[in-house]
Amino acid sequence: MSLSGRRSVSSIDQVPAGAVPLAQLTEMPDPQYIMVGDGLRIATYSWGDDADPVVVVVHGFASSTKDNWVATGWVRDLLRAGYRVIGLDQRGHGASDKPHGTGDYSIRQLAGDVESVLDTYLVDDARYVGYSLGARVGWEVVQDIPVRIPRAVLGGVPDGIPLARLDMDQVTALIEHGTPVTDPVTQNYIRLTERVTGNDLRALLAIAGGMRESHTVDPDPAHAPQQPVLFATGSLDGIIEGSRALAAATPQGRFLEIPDRHHFNAPGSRVFRQAAIEFLGE
Repeated sequence: MSLSGRRSVSSIDQVPAGAVPLAQLTEMPDPQYIMVGDGLRIATYSWGDDADPVVVVVHGFASSTKDNWVATGWVRDLLRAGYRVIGLDQRGHGASDKPHGTGDYSIRQLAGDVESVLDTYLVDDARYVGYSLGARVGWEVVQDIPVRIPRAVLGGVPDGIPLARLDMDQVTALIEHGTPVTDPVTQNYIRLTERVTGNDLRALLAIAGGMRESHTVDPDPAHAPQQPVLFATGSLDGIIEGSRALAAATPQGRFLEIPDRHHFNAPGSRVFRQAAIEFLGE
């Protein structure tokens, strides 16, 4: 599998973490595209030195690598901690392809995309950091390839179907007829969708539908990851007890309650970021 962007992976600019200008940490590099098994293009990004240990970062629903990890300071701080960072825009998001069929968005397909990115970048060992949908995908990835993912951070991971609180009928009515959304949780998702440039509401609706159609979509506590995993969820997030239960079911799981944060603003928490980076370095 090869990259199809204008530059190869090996030619991406590499700068030691301590010398990276601030502008390079707030402006996105050109995406490097890979083709995954069902023919979709996935946009990927890389920062840091090839010789440094790798952290792969996977964003949440209606977000992107830039929104979740660059604008919030994660890439900056991971580089300063001595890591190489690889990010991807999940299918349906950012600069990646955005099909409108629910059949394109199973948990297995999303996990497979992450694994394809690691294969393409020839990464045999990586730490994983995911938030929300990216954390649910991470639950699969860390069990699919446990030898390659020795440690992971799963933030805001739901214990049930991702996006279960999204009212799909109201989103469909908004798309088809412009009917205003009245459900408060769905309104928050719509605001998030509108805030991130390039989002396609039909694709995001298909993602929600794909999650509900996926088989065995609920994370199974009886088959939890065996490696060390830090679970982190905001104290104001409605899924916190479910996330805490998944941490308790994980043999080497820990739980961080992110103070005064809800599901949509937890990635920007300095407490979360610092605790995660400390955990990754243990």
